[in-house]
Amino acid sequence: MARELPKTRDGAPRAFFGRRSGKKLHRGQQAIFDVILPLLEIKLAGPLDPRSLFPKAKKIIVEIGYGGGEHLALEAANHPTTGYIGCEVFTGGIGKMVKMIAADGLENIRLFTDDALKLLIALPDTSLDEVYLLYPDPWLKTRHHKRRFVSPTTLAELARVIRPSGTFHFASDIEDYANWTLTHIVRLAAFSFAPDAPGSWHQPYPGWQPTRYEQKARREGRLISFYFSFRRV
Repeated sequence: MARELPKTRDGAPRAFFGRRSGKKLHRGQQAIFDVILPLLEIKLAGPLDPRSLFPKAKKIIVEIGYGGGEHLALEAANHPTTGYIGCEVFTGGIGKMVKMIAADGLENIRLFTDDALKLLIALPDTSLDEVYLLYPDPWLKTRHHKRRFVSPTTLAELARVIRPSGTFHFASDIEDYANWTLTHIVRLAAFSFAPDAPGSWHQPYPGWQPTRYEQKARREGRLISFYFSFRRV
């Protein structure tokens, strides 16, 4: 039986994002976008085996909401035998990502430009090694918390698609969202949280390069971040 997206009161599928577009891409960006994106974009027409995208990959990793693409591009460049699927709906971020892929010759990235939950639902069980959710929109107002990506629905899908001993990485500079995520995770037997030492979750992941969103948070005075890694049991 096909699984469905969460719905709003009027019956429409609920998205976990707001707007899709910002400033218009300039002519050079638009040209690259129009030519390269169709070669990289994942179009769902039913279930999707990620191994069909990366037949020789040793690992498959998904990054949800890659923003400007700094982390995704760096990881793909450093790990050419890993296949990466980047999920982003914001056209400015997609444009930046496409430009980096073209400039750096990254052949191990594919892009999904719709709600990431749709992608998760289409993937087979235990088909991913890792999933990153880095600095997602915190939806700070209480009435908007239902739009946070971390929810019972999405965590159930993550638990299904991440293989045993695989990892779900979550990073945020918003303490309320960090606590929200921990509260939801500890209710699930599918994930374990075993940090090396108290407070170690404030240390960035190995090889971490700050994203532009993280740098913005520092400029705005949010100096503490949370870097959680949850192991699939």
